[in-house]
Amino acid sequence: MKINSLPFINLRRKPIRTSALIVIALVMSAAAFGGQILIKSLQRGLDSLEQRLGADIIVLPEGAEKKVDLQNLLLQGTPGYFYMDKSVTDKLTGINGIEKLSAQYFLVSANAECCTVQVQIIGFDEESDFTVKPWLKEVYDGRLQKNEIIVGAGLSTRVGHTLSLYGVECRAVGKLEKTGTGLDTAVYATNETVKGLINASAKQGIAVLSKQSPENVVSSVYIKADKGADIDELTSKINRALDGAQAVRTRSMMTDTAKRLNVLSKSITALTAAVWVLAAVIMLTAFYNSANERKREFAVLRTIGFSRNSLSRIVLLESVITAGAGALAGVILTGLLCFEFISAIGKKTAMPLLMPSAGVTIVYGAAVIGIVLLAGAAASALSAYRLTHIDTGKILREGC
Repeated sequence: MKINSLPFINLRRKPIRTSALIVIALVMSAAAFGGQILIKSLQRGLDSLEQRLGADIIVLPEGAEKKVDLQNLLLQGTPGYFYMDKSVTDKLTGINGIEKLSAQYFLVSANAECCTVQVQIIGFDEESDFTVKPWLKEVYDGRLQKNEIIVGAGLSTRVGHTLSLYGVECRAVGKLEKTGTGLDTAVYATNETVKGLINASAKQGIAVLSKQSPENVVSSVYIKADKGADIDELTSKINRALDGAQAVRTRSMMTDTAKRLNVLSKSITALTAAVWVLAAVIMLTAFYNSANERKREFAVLRTIGFSRNSLSRIVLLESVITAGAGALAGVILTGLLCFEFISAIGKKTAMPLLMPSAGVTIVYGAAVIGIVLLAGAAASALSAYRLTHIDTGKILREGC
């Protein structure tokens, strides 16, 4: 009988113990891999939001927060809209400390043929924009024309196809990468296109404006401060100069999201650590009890010529087989479930979640499997030491 076949024979002889060890390794790998993927998804989602925000200050209509959740609208893409007089942009140009500014329009589609949710429509100025165009260029480097749109990853509309918004056929010329936020169901167009959609909505009896013309309003103004400018002081200066509008520092909006991310990340880390400690204790106990049960078996093997190194190798191979099988199963199952769970967690917590790339996910999975194998090997070391240092004569005489 070959020594390499003994671990498999031993594991088959004890199916309950073997299954228990595999399950322990599965739980350890699932907790570590799932927790790491979730934390990385949170970090990527926040990074994605920071890159897409791109402004130091946002000017909004006064009282806009009473109409919609500003943080969810601006950071998450939650459907909403509001308007203020366009003269705000003229007043802003006269304030020192502003390097550049650009106005945007927000509109929500009442119905879209492509989806079951409302679509957030975001209009930007082709000439002055510095927040949207830099990352829209990743998928479309041309200049958007009237009724041309770029759609989020969550919409089924394909590039080259059209999307009907308030009866207007808008052609998709680009499709964005997934962000893990409500922005995945947003539509981006020029301000001229959005103004046309506002007029089209009025013709269908859906008046988003009362008596104003789309030409005389904007939804928000994004501001980039001069280098070295005090952002808080500039925000206060803008608020003093404007009536009917309010300036909000974008960092303060991101801070709330970052704090929630930090709390959630710490909770995940603590839970993962607790699972690992519990699993490690159970694994050590399992191998310790196994050593007591197998004293006679290893005493017999010692008397027929097996060396201590050979017996240690048997125990180590058993550990590698059970830990490896459990870790691999845990990583695969967690990887398959992550997509659904992360999406659900994002919706429940209103946190930006963006899965890491396939390459990064594979690296994490391989690292987790390696760590679980090391944990199993360390736990089996105690069992191996006890079994290879038994008094064979005494064990056989006692009939243990």
